[in-house]
Amino acid sequence: MLSIVFYVCPQTVCSSLSVACDAFALANQLAEQPLFNLQRCSLDARPVDLGFARIQVDGGLELASSADLLIIPATGSAIDTSLCANAALITWLAQRPASQQIASLCSSAFLIAAAGLLDGHRATTHWALARQFRQRFPQVNLEIAELLCHDGNLLSSGGAQAGLDLCLYLITWHAGTGLAQQVANALVFDTQRGQQSRFAPLLPSIDPGDSQLRPLLQWMQQHHAEPIDLNRLAAQAKCSSRTLLRRFKSSTGLTPNDYLQRLRISAAQTALRNPARSLEQVAEQIGYADRATFAKRFKQLCGEAPGAFRRRMRAPTETLPD
Repeated sequence: MLSIVFYVCPQTVCSSLSVACDAFALANQLAEQPLFNLQRCSLDARPVDLGFARIQVDGGLELASSADLLIIPATGSAIDTSLCANAALITWLAQRPASQQIASLCSSAFLIAAAGLLDGHRATTHWALARQFRQRFPQVNLEIAELLCHDGNLLSSGGAQAGLDLCLYLITWHAGTGLAQQVANALVFDTQRGQQSRFAPLLPSIDPGDSQLRPLLQWMQQHHAEPIDLNRLAAQAKCSSRTLLRRFKSSTGLTPNDYLQRLRISAAQTALRNPARSLEQVAEQIGYADRATFAKRFKQLCGEAPGAFRRRMRAPTETLPD
């Protein structure tokens, strides 16, 4: 029987904890045998208040030490608060048994990274936390497009429901594909969900202090379907190409060409909702010379083909009753 311990702290997101616990408990139920021994721990072995719920625990960190697998549910987006409040956990993680599996759900990847466990390893977290994660932990190979990552004994998942993807992955690994699919079916959950990049906005937020760049971005929004190169953008911004590259990268995290491609694909996402337009027409409308180039770029940025996106966004054919 695999021993699994869930770490609970005041910052724990209740839904993240509950969906993980429920997935493994359901696996035991469907298998009609106790494949997973499930326990909860806290820093001091005391119950933890999560706003509207008090979570009972089975012990402290000494319980985590004996677990085959430690799962740390999401701890919210207040990263500084979470890191400070869980300093004792971070210290413990740095000294935990090397053979133990550690799984982070969503934002709890920051706790594992702070302990140095992810240095040189692949990991993921919620797409909205990517920039902050990279700034804090540049030595981690962050693969933010992925729903989950598995590198050695370390596992991590993206935002919200990606925690369930990770639990199903662990059930598959330890108990087989058949049981994992039964759990997914019981939870009415699609296991073929592609990448996390499908849910992230294509265009980054802009540094509010860079008022000089905003007119250029607005101009690009209006002219994105036209042939545009760096020299034309620099002339529009009334600065040198070198200055524009530096300012653009600092404000958006992207090069001007990367931003232009994202503008075009963002426009394509809107155009694809119109079933009357063919993929060739959409490609031409947003500035690509051919369908193949458009489809390749779309899949790179969105994690799925244009046709798959269109089918997923298609409105239901049945109308609701009055």
